[in-house]
This record gives sequence, C-alpha cells and structure tokens, in this order.
Amino acid sequence: MFRRQFLALTGAAVALPAMPAFAITEAGAERLVNTLVADINNVIASGKSENAMFRDFERIFARYSDTSYISAYAMGVDGRRASSAQKRAFSDAFQGYIARKYGKRFREFIGGRLEVKGVKRVKNWYEVETTAFLRGEAPFAVTFHVSDRSGKDLFFNMFIEGVNLLLTERTEVGALIDRNGGNIDAMISDLKKAG
Repeated sequence: MFRRQFLALTGAAVALPAMPAFAITEAGAERLVNTLVADINNVIASGKSENAMFRDFERIFARYSDTSYISAYAMGVDGRRASSAQKRAFSDAFQGYIARKYGKRFREFIGGRLEVKGVKRVKNWYEVETTAFLRGEAPFAVTFHVSDRSGKDLFFNMFIEGVNLLLTERTEVGALIDRNGGNIDAMISDLKKAG
C-alpha cells in the first residue's frame, strides 16, 4: 500500500476550475517538483525525531501545494455549509493530518529517489511525470499537476500509478464527517488527532 501513498504529503486534487492567463512554464513546473523532492529527501535523511519530521513535512506541504484548493476539495460538498473560520481551521488541521499520516511512511523512502522523466502542458497546467525508485520495490510512476492559479507555481494534484490520492482523502474526510453526524467542528477536532 505504501507505494500508492508514500508521497501523499505532497498531494493533490482533481481538475482545476477556469484559471487566469497562462503564465506557468515547463521549467517552472519541473523546478517545483525537483525542489519539493529534494526537500523531502533532506528531511528523511536528517535523522530527526518522528515528531520533528512531521513538522517539517507539514511545512513542505504548505510551501509547495495549493493548500486552499486541496483542502476545499478534500472537504467536498460539506465545505459549502462551512463558515470561513471552519474552512481555515479545517485547512490547518488537514495539513497536520497529512503530515502525520504519510510522514510515518517516509522512513521507507530512505535510500530511494524520484526522477523527473517528462513535463507536458495540459490545458492551463503542467503534468510532471516522475519515476519513484524505492529499495526493494519495482519502480513506479508518480505524476504531479502544477499550476499558478494561486499566483505562484504550486502542485494541486498527484497521481501514483494512476491513483488520485486526494480522492482517497476526500473519502476519509467524508467518513469522518458522517461519523460525527455532519458536525464540522467535531470532524475538525477528530482530524487534529487522526493520522
């Protein structure tokens, strides 16, 4: 299962709504992914405690991903009835949840690497295709979608072997909302402890 989740910290949403004029470049998209991967690898190799690594992974997620879009997608239709304060609280809790949930798996990435294999323009964003190499695993595809809809180059989606990881998280968040009887504040409270 790890091979389908190891990078979800960095991960994702589906199609973007209409965007402003196209300004992102192929080189910018590739540079973002290369820098993201280098930062993840530096944390993994740091020898820090697990909790310190989780804090670093949370900062990486906040720095390289379109967190507002990803959080809104993960919350789904329940976001329509959430207040602005609840949306902000959810976004913060979601970042921590992603860092804890997937950060626990990053130890398995020690000694591994990701290599950019190609970049292509798709509509108003770029798709950055990479190959992941982990010890004891067959190489597998990881694809990032990168846009500048937020005003700077950030990734908004990620697929591992064709699997959209945010769809998994949207299902998890929806189940958490259901378990809390639709109570968004209770869901956020539980999300802060999840992962």
